[in-house]
Amino acid sequence: MNEDVSRTDNSDATWQHGVFEHAPGKCTREAWDVNEQAHNLTDWSQHYDQYGQGAFYGRIDELHLPGMQVFKEYTSQALGQQCHVWPDSLWIGIPAERQPCRINGYALEKGDIMCQPGGQDFALTTPDTFAIHCLVLRRDWLLEVAGESALTLLEGDPQHMMRLGVTQGTRRGVTFLMDRLIKRQGPGFEVQVHQGILSLAVAAILEEWTPLTDRYPSYHHRRQVVERVREHMNRGEPAPVSIESLCRIAHVSQRTLHNSFTSILGLSPMQFIRFNRLNQVRRRLCDPLSTSTIGQIASDWGFYHLGQFARDYRRLFGESPSSTQARYRAG
Repeated sequence: MNEDVSRTDNSDATWQHGVFEHAPGKCTREAWDVNEQAHNLTDWSQHYDQYGQGAFYGRIDELHLPGMQVFKEYTSQALGQQCHVWPDSLWIGIPAERQPCRINGYALEKGDIMCQPGGQDFALTTPDTFAIHCLVLRRDWLLEVAGESALTLLEGDPQHMMRLGVTQGTRRGVTFLMDRLIKRQGPGFEVQVHQGILSLAVAAILEEWTPLTDRYPSYHHRRQVVERVREHMNRGEPAPVSIESLCRIAHVSQRTLHNSFTSILGLSPMQFIRFNRLNQVRRRLCDPLSTSTIGQIASDWGFYHLGQFARDYRRLFGESPSSTQARYRAG
């Protein structure tokens, strides 16, 4: 279950333009399920699948200042994330050092930061024990602070701007300021002062950033292959359970299929399908309104050997299917 474990004065800062109008100024939320974690971030639309094996723990420390959302997210297990930030904004993500991840299937090098305009879908693949600092900057605030220099990031091709290079000094300085802000407790929080400090940090990023546009030649084709399979799964079609069925869905050979998944997601095609199906089962088991049995739900997603299914489920999520179902239906 998710829990809002701390909250400070709501008057610190809430959005006055429809976004975050009723959100707390500062809060910490914990979760022990990836679906809860995906919904704990204010005003984002997200879908998480767990890839790492074992019980999940996640935490979001979130702060709202006029014109910006500041947060740090920690996740204990490797995840596949489908993300969509609120429109008329700019998202900047700064992973903790020595923690590689992928954005839209492209691996970040050490020191890269990520960027996407609001209102766009993007995908992250993150490793175990992952931490990331994030800023979401409202368009009108960003233009007031940075002027037309911000338009390239706000209106440019999201694929072109998804990875940015900045100096290590700027990267460390921005995350240091964000940590100090997020950990600040008690009364006397000087909103304008801290907003001004973060404004300088944002200005430093905008002055230094360099788009990292190199791509391996087959990147776009491989990403399309992965997206064809993902879209098939999202439509609720019968779950593919063989390499041959995946090849028919993606219209590619087995070799191209394998290369596409391993380069874009870091997973084999069948690993992706197994993880996807197990996560779909878990969502059904977490639904307190569901009246289906575990066997019915498992068979709906192509698991017909219930003993093997139960072992695979426990290995991925760190608990039995019956434990998951009992906890949520008991609530």
